Amino acid sequence: MAMPRSSRKSCLAALALAAVFVPILGAQTGPGVQQQPLNSDLLDQLLGVWAVAGTILGQPVREGADAEWVLGHQFLRIHRKQLDGPGESVMHVGFDTVLQRFVAIRLDSLSARGAETIGYGLQTGDKLQFTFDYPTAPMRETWSWDGKEKTWQFVVEIERRNPKGAAYVTFSTLNLRHFQGGRGGPRGFAPLPPHPPPAPSPQ
Repeated sequence: MAMPRSSRKSCLAALALAAVFVPILGAQTGPGVQQQPLNSDLLDQLLGVWAVAGTILGQPVREGADAEWVLGHQFLRIHRKQLDGPGESVMHVGFDTVLQRFVAIRLDSLSARGAETIGYGLQTGDKLQFTFDYPTAPMRETWSWDGKEKTWQFVVEIERRNPKGAAYVTFSTLNLRHFQGGRGGPRGFAPLPPHPPPAPSPQ
């Protein structure tokens, strides 16, 4: 049965519009096209310099951290460095306006292998949760902002499979407190606290 002429005209018109607008939409969001700056009230709370304390694999750790907007306000750059060890990392967090999700790119002092896996995150209230599908074991990282205490907590969990299925176990828990500068403060790391003076020798 032949399609009525009016229907054929409508289909042709729709195809013509699609041929015009789809490339335009792609051009507005594709590579090489300037996007609007990333504005996030939640990520703004990470600006400044932080003293970090917590545990990794049950062992205590201290870090210094600083965060700033970079690359035309498209990414928040977070630089962390252990104060008592060699560990160091840089993470850039941006936002994919097409898929409506955060994107996390992590570089660290362990190796370049980890940088091959990009994290994808969603915001729920004052929490951001990223998922990294590493080939060895998926990992999720949850950042929680406490607006009353003005602190952050970063929790990393690794997926472990067992006969009953999969479960996440805690890899690290870190608490961040502003060291100086406050929101948008100067960059730099919190210095190590001075060592206490030696106890006087008994007479």
